[in-house]
Amino acid sequence: MKTKRWLCGLLSLLFALSACDGSKKSSPVSVLMKRATGWPYEVLVVMEQDVWKGEAGRLLHDELTASIPGLPQNEPTMRITYAEPQHFDGLLRYVRNIIQVQVDSSLYTKVFTRKETDRWASGQEVLSVYAPSSLLLAEYFQKEGASLVAYLGRKELERRAAALEEAHSSLVSRLVEERFHARLFAPEEMCSYKDTTDFFWVTDHGRNGRMDFVVYSFPYTDARTFTLDYLVAKRDSVLGANIPGAYPNSYMTTEKRFAPSFTAVEKQGTYCAVVRGLWEMEGDMMGGPFVSHACLDEKRQRVVVAEAFVYAPHTTKANLMRRAEASLWTFRVEE
Repeated sequence: MKTKRWLCGLLSLLFALSACDGSKKSSPVSVLMKRATGWPYEVLVVMEQDVWKGEAGRLLHDELTASIPGLPQNEPTMRITYAEPQHFDGLLRYVRNIIQVQVDSSLYTKVFTRKETDRWASGQEVLSVYAPSSLLLAEYFQKEGASLVAYLGRKELERRAAALEEAHSSLVSRLVEERFHARLFAPEEMCSYKDTTDFFWVTDHGRNGRMDFVVYSFPYTDARTFTLDYLVAKRDSVLGANIPGAYPNSYMTTEKRFAPSFTAVEKQGTYCAVVRGLWEMEGDMMGGPFVSHACLDEKRQRVVVAEAFVYAPHTTKANLMRRAEASLWTFRVEE
C-alpha cells in the first residue's frame, strides 16, 4: 500500500511539474525518457545485410551521403552507422536519427513509411520503411529517398533552432527587433557588429571558421521582387556597399560561376525566399558559402532579408553553415 501511495505521489508531482512548465510542453512520459544520443546529422540504418548490400541499400546510402548543396567542396549530408536487425537493441535504440527497414512479402503488399518522434528516446526521429520486396524498395528509394533525407535534415534544423530560442545573443535579438521589427536568434558568441538605419552586420570573429549575419530591408514593389535574379542583384548592391574587403576597392559580391539556387518557403504564414550560393570578395581572395531568407513584410510593404555567410578557408564548412542556417529558421517578421 505504501509503495502504491508513493508511486501515485510521484506521478502527481510529475504532472504538476509538467503543468508549471508550459513553455517546454513536457509530459511525465517525456520527463522519464532517456535523451537521444549521437551527433547531429548522424543516422543509424537498420536493415538486413543482403538488402543493405543490394540496390536498395546502395540507393539509400547514396542519398544519405549526397553532397550538401551550396558548399564549395563535397561534404556528405549525413553520417551513417549500420546495424543488422538482430543487433538493434540496447543503446542503439537511443540514437537520435534511425531509419529501420523491413522487407517481407507475407506482411506487406506495397511500400510505406511511418514517421515517429520520441519512439525510444526524447529528441529522437525514427523512419520505419516497410516493403514487400527489395525491388519495390529500391524503386521507392529512387523516387522518395531524397525526401526522407530532407525530412531528417529539417528535424535537425528544428532541434538547433529550438536550442537557440533558449540560448542566443541578446544583443543581436534586441538590435534586429529595434531596427527591422523582426526576430532573429543568433549564437551567443556573436561579438562585433555594424549597425545603420537599414543594414545590420554581426560576426563572431571565429579563428577556425568565421560566421557572419547581415540583416537589411528594401521596399516591396511587385511579385518580380521575389525572383532569383532580383534578389541576387539586390544582395550585390547592398553587401557590396556595406562589406568592404581588406584591399582598396575590394567588396563582397555573389560568385557567378556557380549559379545560386532559389526556393520558396512559408514560415508561420509569411512568404519567404531562400537563396543559397557562394560569395567572394572582388579584388581579394576571400570567399565561401552563404544562405539568405528574404521575407515579405506585408504590413510595412517591404522585404526584410537575413543572411548568414561563412569564411573557413582551411576546414570543412558544413557544421558552421548548419549552425548559421538554424538561426535563419528562427527569423520572423513581426506583425
